[in-house]
Amino acid sequence: MAVTRAQQARRGGTRRREARSGLLFVLPWLLSLLLFTTYPVLTTLYLSLTDYNIIQPPRWIGLQNYRTMFTADPAFWTSVGNSAYYALLAVPLGLAGALGLALLLNTRAQGMGVYRTIIALPVLVPPVASTIIFIAMFDPDNGLINALLQQVGLPAVGWLTDPTWSKPALILLSLWGLGASALIFLAGLQEIPPALLDAAAIDGAGPWQRFWHVTLPLLTPVILFNLVMGVISSFHIFTQALVVGGTTGKPLESTLMFMVHIYRTAFRYFAMGQAAALAVVLFLAVLVVTLVIFRSAHIWVYYEGSRGSNQ
Repeated sequence: MAVTRAQQARRGGTRRREARSGLLFVLPWLLSLLLFTTYPVLTTLYLSLTDYNIIQPPRWIGLQNYRTMFTADPAFWTSVGNSAYYALLAVPLGLAGALGLALLLNTRAQGMGVYRTIIALPVLVPPVASTIIFIAMFDPDNGLINALLQQVGLPAVGWLTDPTWSKPALILLSLWGLGASALIFLAGLQEIPPALLDAAAIDGAGPWQRFWHVTLPLLTPVILFNLVMGVISSFHIFTQALVVGGTTGKPLESTLMFMVHIYRTAFRYFAMGQAAALAVVLFLAVLVVTLVIFRSAHIWVYYEGSRGSNQ
């Protein structure tokens, strides 16, 4: 009995030491989570219920910021419309373009490693630098894009001066960073067992049938990941819109995205409480859209061994 108690005491001491060691290892992450995520989120939620302009202490006003946002802030609805327009077009185009690039990069052409590196390089370019290059290329008078259009007999387009074309121009700019999503799709393509494609070919399936009935279903988990990340990033577009249109969203607020509206409210008008309320609404909108996507995943996402089950 004494030996058993001693063994239990040693095991208990070992467990406590392992627990302390584990806590020490995760302590930096826990501190980072509390200081840089939890605290800012809770502070933003509190400030959204106050009147705060940095200079004076926050003054509690309840839901007044939210009432003002929905009833007395026309720029709010403008930015919502611009961001929704951008997301609804940029995300599908980004997914289709990245998948197309991945299919090309998945071929066995000579020097494919070089091409894959080139595709990934634009991701490394700072957003401000790439946007400035983009502005020069899409300049209505001397830009390369309009020069090419005129060479083929098409009229020049006022990309960044016409409200009709400014958001499509930003969507085209978003395609600059397809490399990261394309590499994720490429990894998914290379995980597809070649035996499945060979079996489909033996059964008489053509290239399109093999892609539609074999490749695409097996890629749906990767599509789900890229879709969620694309939706989140499209709602958070800021740098490109700010460089192109400034805080006014020129021309005629057509590039006033939601993040730019938050920035303008906070650092131009110093209405920090109102800006915090806008940030809370953005968080809730992204959360709802993401949850809807995940809830619908069981319908169209295929997991090997569990058809149509999001588990």
